[in-house]
Amino acid sequence: MTGSPSLLKRHIPAGRGEGDKTVHTPFLRVEETGKVFEMGADVTTVGRGSGVDIALTDPSVSRLHAELVRRGAYVYVTDLGLSTNGTRVNGRPVGRRVLCDGDVVTFGMARARVGGVVTPAEAPDETVELRRVAAPDLTRREVEVLTSLCRPALAQDAFVAPATAHDIADELVVTEAAVKQHLLRLYQKFRIAEGVNRRARLANEVLSLGVVRPLPANGDERVRRAG
Repeated sequence: MTGSPSLLKRHIPAGRGEGDKTVHTPFLRVEETGKVFEMGADVTTVGRGSGVDIALTDPSVSRLHAELVRRGAYVYVTDLGLSTNGTRVNGRPVGRRVLCDGDVVTFGMARARVGGVVTPAEAPDETVELRRVAAPDLTRREVEVLTSLCRPALAQDAFVAPATAHDIADELVVTEAAVKQHLLRLYQKFRIAEGVNRRARLANEVLSLGVVRPLPANGDERVRRAG
């Protein structure tokens, strides 16, 4: 993901408004190290853990901290809610926000600058909060699968991963293959792109939309993000 010096000369302009070079691939430059990561995929993950696309070593960064998503003409950042330090764009805390060329995105305390991003002409501001879509129509079985998927995050105070397909199958007394088919349909309904931690991303979206809520038996229980 990091660019070589020769690659940077071809794709990265010297500064905003300088020259007439065209950048075809959005990129993120980490200010502390100077490393440059191209955002060539539909979803680019950011965090301190193994397996992420953009690995940051700052201890304030969560293992899976945020995602950078390319959707049509837009590139936006989504904070995954797994860290108390959060994600900021130009100093403002965000949940999900469209990015513009030159924006400074801060993951915890790690700062990075966005480049090569073309902001759609209809965007009224330099950074635009995306409207959260309504939850799609779900069958009773799909709601049961989502409830089982998110149960670990609803029942624990500590950071936990969502339930596996095997765990869901055991709870609902169905086959694991059937659960995987339900999950595939749910990924499509909630528009969860392919990539790492897909179950976690589905669980986060479900919880943030309020599709699954804590059990009423524990009135003081808080909804926790899955990881």
